[in-house]
Amino acid sequence: MSEATSRRRAPAMSPEQRREMIVRAALPLVVEYGTSVTTAQVARAAGIGEGTIFRAFGDKDALLAACMAEAARPDDTLAHVAAISLELPLAERLIEASEALRGYLSRMGAVAGALAASGGLRREFPAAGPRKGPASASSGDTTESASASSGGTTESGKRAMNGREASMAATREVLAGLFEPERDRLRLDPERLAEAFQFMTMASGRGVTPLTSAELVELFLHGAYAGGGREN
Repeated sequence: MSEATSRRRAPAMSPEQRREMIVRAALPLVVEYGTSVTTAQVARAAGIGEGTIFRAFGDKDALLAACMAEAARPDDTLAHVAAISLELPLAERLIEASEALRGYLSRMGAVAGALAASGGLRREFPAAGPRKGPASASSGDTTESASASSGGTTESGKRAMNGREASMAATREVLAGLFEPERDRLRLDPERLAEAFQFMTMASGRGVTPLTSAELVELFLHGAYAGGGREN
């Protein structure tokens, strides 16, 4: 038996697995080069032939749209938050959740920003909530820009809105679970607190001096007054 035939061959990938592998290799390049990234660069990073990219996606625009969809999908982040131990003190739970959510927003923003700065997507990416199959959550900005020339709300715009709503709802659900052990001690129910914390987290990373996750949680749980005091 020759060396070539005795060598064990790697398991064949399904089309979906191949697409996911290519997108993972492409994402850092998209952040660096935006829409100027070439399929040759992606092929080298993925260790495949350039023709494999076109067989998997059809063209570069479809690949870029898939990269934006992958960056926007919240599945891994939601799984991380859902797995936070409820044995931890509430403040520690919320700090870890804030770090996970802010990391997701940063990664999504890096991809969306690089694409927008270099001309934007020429093809809409799938707009959906957390993955139930090969789907993704939408960040909104890129889909809106893709349909802006139509001058109104398109069907894709409606799908993007539904995707954002589904993603936001799924995030609130996992955050509410972090408050649940303290339900009897809370001023508001976990669902309302989760919504407030979600929006504070989304806003806290902006500005000249953004809050750290620890500062955000301290402010959220104990208010603006030092020592938890109140104005008379």
